[in-house]
Amino acid sequence: MRSPGFALAFLTMPLVVLGDSEGTWCYDSQDPKCGEDRVSCPTHWKEMAPACGGPAQSPINIDLHLVQRDPTLGPFILQGYNAAPPGPWTLENDGHTVLLHIDTGPQSHLEIRGAGLPLPAYRALQLHFHWGGPGRAGSEHSLDGQRRPMEMHVVHMNTRYQSMGEARGHPDGLAVLAVLLVSPPQEQDTDNANFSFLVSSLKNVSERGVSVNLASTFPLASLLPGASGLSRYYRYSGSLTTPGCQPAVVWTVFEDAVPIGRAQVAQFQTMLQSGLPSSHPAPLTENFRPQQPLGGRRVSASPGASIRAAASVPAPTLARVHAALLGLWLWQSP
Repeated sequence: MRSPGFALAFLTMPLVVLGDSEGTWCYDSQDPKCGEDRVSCPTHWKEMAPACGGPAQSPINIDLHLVQRDPTLGPFILQGYNAAPPGPWTLENDGHTVLLHIDTGPQSHLEIRGAGLPLPAYRALQLHFHWGGPGRAGSEHSLDGQRRPMEMHVVHMNTRYQSMGEARGHPDGLAVLAVLLVSPPQEQDTDNANFSFLVSSLKNVSERGVSVNLASTFPLASLLPGASGLSRYYRYSGSLTTPGCQPAVVWTVFEDAVPIGRAQVAQFQTMLQSGLPSSHPAPLTENFRPQQPLGGRRVSASPGASIRAAASVPAPTLARVHAALLGLWLWQSP
């Protein structure tokens, strides 16, 4: 496993956090009064952002019995992911998650294409994390109902659009790489060196509304599954998982989870959220949206990803069903 091996220097600065255009919102875990007054929990997000109650919402459970193989989902073409790009990058605690802003403007050449993504390409903007409480799963997506301790989202914008606002209005506007993070068994528990730079920086953004500039950068590929793992993924059309929940995301959920140490997960759980008036800020935990109905959407699997055959009904059972139906028809016949 590669280690970035870069020394980090920090410049701490206050960050002015503006209110979300969709209004004040929270996760169920963030406020005992979530859903009351002007504070809105996930079940009420649709009242401030109607798209949150619409179709094509994320996250989802990916049922490997229902996914369909798609031979057009080839390998990713990653531009700039294997080298340390120009900086600086900014790490931020926005009260809902920890974000690493990696888009540095015209000089940024971090892009993805191929893998069945719409043309022409997608430029990397930021990555952020979702996690649970101590000893509890916190990933937003799951595979066959199995959730992981954490999930990382690398957010990209289609280069045909000029701004996030414009991209959020189109179904191909954004592409998110979802990486499930898993802790090894207790007896094999070790930190993942590729996350050390980030975890060691968390203490500088423990409070909401604080950000730090990272003077050094690192290869983004070091946070993703290995070369073979990049070919095993699932694809579906969905939405942002926070208000306004616009259905503008081409989702890629990798099958292979990336390891992260238990102590590293615990560091994320020490981040502070915004507290109620006259109260002390509480640790930020369980910052994930409940899973949403798949509806009529299709989830596709790349040629290298796992799928499971639908369970077949045993022949004796089918015979009993047919006999019962035949008896019912004879009984009802004049």
